[in-house]
Amino acid sequence: MTISNSPSDSPQTPSPQPSGSFTQRSLAEWVTFGVASLILIGLMSLNQNRPPAFDVAVSDAIRITDGRYYVPFAITNTGGRIANGVQVTAELHTPGEDDETGEQQIDFLSGHETKAGSFVFNHNPEVGDLIVRVASYRIP
Repeated sequence: MTISNSPSDSPQTPSPQPSGSFTQRSLAEWVTFGVASLILIGLMSLNQNRPPAFDVAVSDAIRITDGRYYVPFAITNTGGRIANGVQVTAELHTPGEDDETGEQQIDFLSGHETKAGSFVFNHNPEVGDLIVRVASYRIP
């Protein structure tokens, strides 16, 4: 009996592809990739053309230092375009006391960017009516 190790005697198995080589893609895969890419590009361009819009969130973590009340807030530009000179105002109406106001100026706020700050009051905002809002902004 003779045993041969010649290539013609062994079953043919595909040789592994060297790492770093690419496999052939089908037409369906290329069409799917193209359509998905177009949808993604379209969504990105729509979002960037949206004008600035703002969401202001006031934190419950009020800090008292030297008899003053520090009220943290965060502002997010939920639009796609940049806003300059965003003016955030706060009004505190406390029963039996004079009204207090505060103003913050955010120089630059990109689309979907969030920045934080604090308003400082002499009276406790938890016993009054606190209104925080965006008063104005500029488009560069």
